[in-house]
Amino acid sequence: MSRIAESEMIINDRGAIYHLDLRPEEVAGTIVTVGDPDRVKELSKYFDSVEVKRQHREFISHTGYIGKKRITVLSSGIGPDNIDIVLNELDALANIDFTTREIKKNLTSLNIIRLGTSGSLQADIPVDSFVASTHGLGVDNLLNFYRHEQNDEEQQLLHSFITHTQIHGQIGNPYISSGAGSLVKHFVKDFHHGITVTCPGFYGPQGRILRLGIRNPELINRLTDFRFGQHRITNFEMETSAIYGLGKLLGHNCLAINAIVANRVKKEFSKDGKALVENLIKKFIDIFDSSI
Repeated sequence: MSRIAESEMIINDRGAIYHLDLRPEEVAGTIVTVGDPDRVKELSKYFDSVEVKRQHREFISHTGYIGKKRITVLSSGIGPDNIDIVLNELDALANIDFTTREIKKNLTSLNIIRLGTSGSLQADIPVDSFVASTHGLGVDNLLNFYRHEQNDEEQQLLHSFITHTQIHGQIGNPYISSGAGSLVKHFVKDFHHGITVTCPGFYGPQGRILRLGIRNPELINRLTDFRFGQHRITNFEMETSAIYGLGKLLGHNCLAINAIVANRVKKEFSKDGKALVENLIKKFIDIFDSSI
């Protein structure tokens, strides 16, 4: 196998991957990603023990144990560009030998679970509820920088999506990837399921109008109305499709669970988003401890 050059995979002077500042032994097989750096401690306070704490830029990580299960919580920051860093560096920590700089012969599949906040695109998915994403549909273009293929169903879904939303040619080529069924099955009770659309921004890309006009003012309505068989779009945010797309290409098991802080159809926002996220964290901890 060919050696990966120093310019392509940067390892710092303590033997850690550059952005995350983590060494291979400092990461668990299950990683929870959160956008907000302050949310890391809100999750790790439920650990029975914490063995590693690292911070570099917006990337804060705590690794420890819940019972006998090892787990890492890592802040990703916001957006698919940060997810490109996080997913590639997590994979490098698991599957590249840092001494030889070569890909390992035996690859490891990680469980990577996003725990975030999101906006609902359906009237029947109210503020303060939870969504587990069956698919991530990206209008962010990240996966188009990598070699990837869609299966027949995904191609048909994307064609229907592009025709319905009329966004092709305005923002590039949408893509879609599914979440890991082995993880989704644990998040059924009290969770809505559906497609999560991932956008490259919070305002115009998600149809918000402040002082600037947007190219597709009917975006919210078209996303809400989209149907493909039993599939519909439940919510949108800024990370899921990038996690699902890169995770699938790299052979990892990925899931996104989101607390709904806004309902874009009803124009409502949660009155206590902090309490809502805390409830989602507790629910995740219970499911992880008993099932994953």
